[in-house]
Amino acid sequence: MSNIAFYDSKPYTQRSFEARNIRGYSITFFEHKLTRDTVASAAGFDAVCIFVNDTVDAEVAKRLRALGIGLVALRCSGYNNVDLNACARHGISVVRVPGYSPPSVAEHSVALMLALNRHITRAHARVREGNFTLNGLTGFEMRGKTAGIVGTGRSGTCAAEILSGFRCSILAYDPHPAEALAKNPQVRYTDLDTLFHHSDIISLYVPLLPTTRHLINDEAIRKMKRGVMLINTSRGALVDTAALIRGLKRGTIGSAGLDVYEEESDYFFEDRSEGVIADDLLARLLTFNNVLITSHQGFLTHEALDAIAESTFDNIAEYLDGKRGNELTNGLCPKCG
Repeated sequence: MSNIAFYDSKPYTQRSFEARNIRGYSITFFEHKLTRDTVASAAGFDAVCIFVNDTVDAEVAKRLRALGIGLVALRCSGYNNVDLNACARHGISVVRVPGYSPPSVAEHSVALMLALNRHITRAHARVREGNFTLNGLTGFEMRGKTAGIVGTGRSGTCAAEILSGFRCSILAYDPHPAEALAKNPQVRYTDLDTLFHHSDIISLYVPLLPTTRHLINDEAIRKMKRGVMLINTSRGALVDTAALIRGLKRGTIGSAGLDVYEEESDYFFEDRSEGVIADDLLARLLTFNNVLITSHQGFLTHEALDAIAESTFDNIAEYLDGKRGNELTNGLCPKCG
């Protein structure tokens, strides 16, 4: 196998993968996403490489297998867009990149915190228009504030370490606490209710699973400290957007920094500046001056792109060496292939 189709490809994707294709795979980059409507374009390839907004549901998996595809390589850590059971039924192995560059995501989340807190985007817009007033731009010192870290995997741990440098008190929640992080005197593991109740800033670093979908909902927001800052750089559907808007209108949510959005696939990574945003919830979010939205760019650093490319090619090489399912280091389907 050496022919690989890359979907939802952008120039930065192409550059990083071409630079690290030392094994000489034949690669075709498609700008369009992999969906039921586009799956026919996988004909003639041996594997597909997909990103967060591509879709491999049961129908796509069936058609990929019919086209001779034996491997779906995710160039991201999340896999909620792939029906793993369907892939297993059709003998398709699935691999991912579980921890390509935790600092990239963690640093972006902290950048959102600082930009919101010190009103950087509003201040920049004013100055560009010749308005040098400071009214409405008052922030707060991070030192001494309580930051709630939900999910202490690699990215969450990295964020906690950065915030420790600001001398924040950190409340952490994870069903599987990180032993090294628990030894940090500024970190205390607790339950979600306590974290919601006491945190000045809440930042999410958990995967999207049935148990975490809409983790932030009306009930959770009611438990939060008034004026809390909410940051999400993980998966959009962790947050119930309608509930977030209600929380913003009531003032319970004092500000929100979002690098992801639960219905982002029609907008993020694309230029929609010439059209109308038809998504009413996204359009409403964009009207708040205390909401900062970036287009899923937490991963977008040179270091992360390099790591993603190298790990993806290592995953493909393992498959070529004959490994399948749980034999693959980063495999997701024990019964696949």
